[in-house]
Amino acid sequence: METIAPFRISVCGIEELAGHCETGVSHTLSILDPDWPVPEAFGAFGEHAKLELRFHDVIEEGMPGTLPPREEHVAELLTFGRDLMAEPSPEAHLLVHCHAGVSRSTASMALMLAQGSPGADPDRVFAEVLRIRPQAWPNLRILEMGDALLGRRGALVAAARGVYRRQLEARPHLADEFRRHGRGREVEAALGG
Repeated sequence: METIAPFRISVCGIEELAGHCETGVSHTLSILDPDWPVPEAFGAFGEHAKLELRFHDVIEEGMPGTLPPREEHVAELLTFGRDLMAEPSPEAHLLVHCHAGVSRSTASMALMLAQGSPGADPDRVFAEVLRIRPQAWPNLRILEMGDALLGRRGALVAAARGVYRRQLEARPHLADEFRRHGRGREVEAALGG
């Protein structure tokens, strides 16, 4: 499958960061929990542009002890992506990471791809996300805010249902796990609710 990204994109979790030190990363979107220390692996990355955002991997307001993603966070990541996409060098390599490289990072990558390829079908955007990170389960709250900021009228959110459905078909036990962690709306989206 031909990529829709104009440069190399990698997604990973914190435990995988050290494996990317020698891959020529030029830009990093780092998404961390508010109280998490900056990963030591970044000390070996060398010169690169970096945006660090801090919020928890939740999709609802009011969960005790959490800071959910906010619209300003999504606007910042879209600005970072727009600046990178404006004039990407042939050597550009974007690394997007969150704690596990599954939810916040893949939602952010989907929004950046959709922004950089406004004519791309949303299903094509998520096919690219799954190609890069097969275990993706994009954070619905981030997608909802980004979809609105990009003027996609719910198309990206609707396409994400296919990703959730695919993941639940492969690993049905995830439904209970996500419901337990306050992410039932994503499960219901997969099931057509």
